[in-house]
Amino acid sequence: MSILKKNNDSLLPINPRALFDDFFSRELFNWGNHNFSSTLSTVPSANIKENPENFEVEVAAPGMEKKDFQITLEGNLLTITSSRKNETEENKDNYTRREFSYQSFQRSFELAKDVVDEEHIQAKYDQGVLKISIPKTEKAKQQSSPRMIEIQ
Repeated sequence: MSILKKNNDSLLPINPRALFDDFFSRELFNWGNHNFSSTLSTVPSANIKENPENFEVEVAAPGMEKKDFQITLEGNLLTITSSRKNETEENKDNYTRREFSYQSFQRSFELAKDVVDEEHIQAKYDQGVLKISIPKTEKAKQQSSPRMIEIQ
């Protein structure tokens, strides 16, 4: 008797060994979360909004401080990097407890050429959210009004 795995409303025979390998190659409690890098460190979510004047990028990074971030623009690639290191040590009568953690991430966004005003990009970190305002060029502002397309 073979084991059947339901996939896209059809039953496919699979190898029991492959089922075992598939089960143990996944994270136990977080099978559907795609916010993990290949090193299993978290990568913060980002919201990107567009309005007639600019693009706004919001990155959720609670617990960080303004000094923990570095934002660079190289060519048309905007890169946000953050790292934070915490160490604590507690000495009591006959024991020492030492804990440390290291958090880091990097996110990059490709900006469209001739659409953004690179000289006036601004960033602000407030209450756990890094907000980056990327103004549009005057030419891009004029083109940003929607064009109605007739449905036939």
